[in-house]
Amino acid sequence: MTSSRTRRLSGVVAVAALAATGAAFTGGSTSAASNGPTIDIQLLSFNDFHGNLEPPSGSGGRIITSDTYTETSNTNPNTGVTTYSATPQTVNAGGVEYLAGHLKALRQGHPYTATVAAGDIVGASPLLSAAFHDEPTIEAMNSLGLDVTAVGNHEFDEGYKELQRLANGGCLDDGAGAANQDSCPGGKTFTGANFPILAANVRLKATGQTILPATWVKKFKGAKIGFIGMTLKDTPNIVTASGIQGLEFTDEVQTANALVPRLEAQGVKAIIVLIHQGGVPTRTASTAHLSGLENKFDSACPTGTSTGLNAPASPIIPIAQQLSPQIDMIISGHTHTPYVCSIPDPAGQPRLVTSASSFGRLVTETNLTFDRRTQDIVRASVAGNNLVVTRDPAFKDPAETKIIADYKTLIAPIASKVLGSISTDITTASSPAGESKLGDLIADAQLADPSTTTGGQAPVIAFMNPGGIRTNLTYANKSWNEAPGEVTYDEAFQVQPFNNYLVSLTLTGAQVKEILREQWGGGATTSPNSIARPVILQVSSGFAYSYSDTPAGRVLGPVTLGGAELSDTGTYRVVTNNFVADGGDGLPGFRVGSGRFFGGLDIDAFANYLQAHSPYSPVADARITKN
Repeated sequence: MTSSRTRRLSGVVAVAALAATGAAFTGGSTSAASNGPTIDIQLLSFNDFHGNLEPPSGSGGRIITSDTYTETSNTNPNTGVTTYSATPQTVNAGGVEYLAGHLKALRQGHPYTATVAAGDIVGASPLLSAAFHDEPTIEAMNSLGLDVTAVGNHEFDEGYKELQRLANGGCLDDGAGAANQDSCPGGKTFTGANFPILAANVRLKATGQTILPATWVKKFKGAKIGFIGMTLKDTPNIVTASGIQGLEFTDEVQTANALVPRLEAQGVKAIIVLIHQGGVPTRTASTAHLSGLENKFDSACPTGTSTGLNAPASPIIPIAQQLSPQIDMIISGHTHTPYVCSIPDPAGQPRLVTSASSFGRLVTETNLTFDRRTQDIVRASVAGNNLVVTRDPAFKDPAETKIIADYKTLIAPIASKVLGSISTDITTASSPAGESKLGDLIADAQLADPSTTTGGQAPVIAFMNPGGIRTNLTYANKSWNEAPGEVTYDEAFQVQPFNNYLVSLTLTGAQVKEILREQWGGGATTSPNSIARPVILQVSSGFAYSYSDTPAGRVLGPVTLGGAELSDTGTYRVVTNNFVADGGDGLPGFRVGSGRFFGGLDIDAFANYLQAHSPYSPVADARITKN
């Protein structure tokens, strides 16, 4: 039988919820005169834009707008088992044209306003930006009036020197479209960011100097607000090692607290941290069936003993709890989730911590009062809430529309090229063991790529990290008016947008098995919950492994190649992308591989494989099994 009913989940508009629970963020006066003892200041913030100039599609282009869900229960008449599903109310959101328009509208009536961001403005970007080394996104950020941003981990995707170029300007001599990238296309010039990119905790080991400014001070009429910008200290674990060679990433708390007295020495007492690290709201529901579904755009975190964030998944909590009480607010990112929270500072005073989801779908508006007499923010005045960047045509910014149109013309010859066709959708939907059809395809493409063969040795095993697969290949998609089932370079790039290089290396069978154990934390028997995000590596055809969950933990089972058990002492040539080869995603076992050889780009291997195997149909392998 089937039945449906509507459930009302917990969660209300952020400001109302904070006031109802007795939070200190009660809102400031809106009538403070510019020549009086206080002035009202508006902060507009966002994070994790990732070069999404055009409106993002799929689930990445929607935001949950209502805490009303329709729950449907279905009972199998043969087994008596009841399953539940629920659909949230959503709205399409995002796109730089609309982001710019909403920001302009929000600034109206606020003479003292600043627009700030918390990192990953570029990197893992759609082709429209990535094909030009993310110069279009910097141009778009200049146009919408971004005042300052922190650096994020993805700003290091092409190395720190490229990040410095994005900040300072100049063109790359990259061969005018070689490797499907082109700096300063069509005779354009690139002047760099009109806003500072702050990297307080990223230093050159040789000199101790930060690679970019650590702080920035915004001056209003009679008011100074200092900004400290940082990325997460664990950035080296999630970026390519070659791009950060010679750098050190220092602890976020120690770095920021050391900068507070330096800002105070400049007469700056009002301080805000922009940090590319974040949290995940605890998702609650009125019934167990719906648990885990709530993630409203205006999710408010309760005050008191609970932060409203899931502690194991929220590294921002201990950071916020230890940052100096002189810091008045924390604008965070990285986790792509929306929240407006109160986390007490070390003095026990409430302090606002915010995040605005990702891809320009939300803007956090924070209003605060600055007291000229104390030269500080009135902490009790700080009030924030997240606002949806709707795609109402009235908000469409013509300057951003022109930027998109110009680059779409320049990208068309690369993006519209048809690589081949697929017979059906090929997605990241995984088996109970964690294997996906798209993961199979990418691993097979890497194994088949001849660019990683060296000394007559071709790889026999390919590994692909699931986090590097960013979207699905869908049969019906028609991004460039191609026929149904045809796959363009643009579509392929959206699947693998990092421009990683393929690397082949030699591992023993024992080392391969240890890497497989590292997926869930390492060790012969390890609980899959012992790390925050277990990784299930996707593998190429002919290679297979199994595992079991036991009361003692997760146990690796047989590991085979061509049906034969891998020999612990035997050696095997493997291929993966340079991020994984450098130990990314918590897989340090790859670093011990010998005979490293760099091949071509992963996207090229993917594109070539699709061309050679068109029309492509998903394989029926069971390469990964769970007992």
